[in-house]
Amino acid sequence: MRIVTVIGARPQIIKAAALSRAIGAHYADRIQEIIVHTGQHYDENMSQVFFDELGIPRPDYNLHVGSASHGLQTARMLEGIEEILIKERPDWLVLYGDTNSTLAGAIAAAKINVPIAHIEAGLRSFKKGMPEELNRVMSDHCSTLLFTPTKAGLENLRREGFPIGNEGPYSIDNPRVYHCGDIMYDNSLYFSTLAEERTDILTRLSLSEKPFALATIHRPSNTDRPERLNAIFESILRLSESCTVVLPLHPRTDKLLKANLEAERRDRVFSSPNIKVIPPVSFLEIIALERNARLIMTDSGGVQKEAYFFKKPCIVFRPETEWVEIVETGNVVLTDADEHRITEAWQRFGNGTPLPFPEIFGNGHAAEFMLERLLENFSPKAL
Repeated sequence: MRIVTVIGARPQIIKAAALSRAIGAHYADRIQEIIVHTGQHYDENMSQVFFDELGIPRPDYNLHVGSASHGLQTARMLEGIEEILIKERPDWLVLYGDTNSTLAGAIAAAKINVPIAHIEAGLRSFKKGMPEELNRVMSDHCSTLLFTPTKAGLENLRREGFPIGNEGPYSIDNPRVYHCGDIMYDNSLYFSTLAEERTDILTRLSLSEKPFALATIHRPSNTDRPERLNAIFESILRLSESCTVVLPLHPRTDKLLKANLEAERRDRVFSSPNIKVIPPVSFLEIIALERNARLIMTDSGGVQKEAYFFKKPCIVFRPETEWVEIVETGNVVLTDADEHRITEAWQRFGNGTPLPFPEIFGNGHAAEFMLERLLENFSPKAL
């Protein structure tokens, strides 16, 4: 069975590690994987380092698309992916998440009748003003097999008219939905011990014996709007008075700080002895930081989940999340870019009260489950 895996952004590269690892360990004699990197993330620290560090096979193709407007970037990916699919004639196209790379792959494959397996299907923010929401909805409706990590995702797809528990053969017109657990939970379990052994980031940042909070900010809804960016950073400045805050700076955020963060506030952030602004970190380094942080603050869906995996309370700088289950547990608080709500959440989590973390993301073997389903629904092409 031949599959083409499309990746382009940092989280997809990480997720692909779990599937590639499972193929190499258990299915190498039955599955051939062809990896297409669109080049959506083109910064060396945000892409190549992850292939090297996580042991992901080098991409068979790199489209080198880089940064551009949504329309231009997606069009370039669409053109390149279509050419590869026609050449390689895969049995499945595997897509992850909700990026422009995902959307381009979905459209390219659906148009030429290559069946699609969508990992992280069914996630919804119910905010169609977010490009990611449009990407995930459209990709789901182009797919044949939909792998949803949560029960909420399953219910979202049911409400949109997807059949649940239907019989095959499966196709774009008769898709199959599987509730399978989260592939990132597979990765977090696998790499958590490795992170402690292979990175010295806690020592380098003098954090080994010091409580600290971890913060990440990258979403356009926060970085592109000065009023929101300033509110978030003012909150971080206030919170840093009682705890060290570590801030790995996404390249895009770094660029927009100069334009959208007030100069006086920017100077205070970079001169504060309690805010450690650092370059983008590797996956093992972010895992080490997450595992050892007292609290995590983010606008990233992936970091929200990783906080939960490592049993850390999390403040989310968004008004909504696709991961509604973790909010319902009480371990995650949606504060938006509201200074008052951010401070309230900090105070709530700061008292050290133990929090319950029920198991809601599967058993750590989602990748094997997905590959088994792909094999079950594989129809060899006639020569």
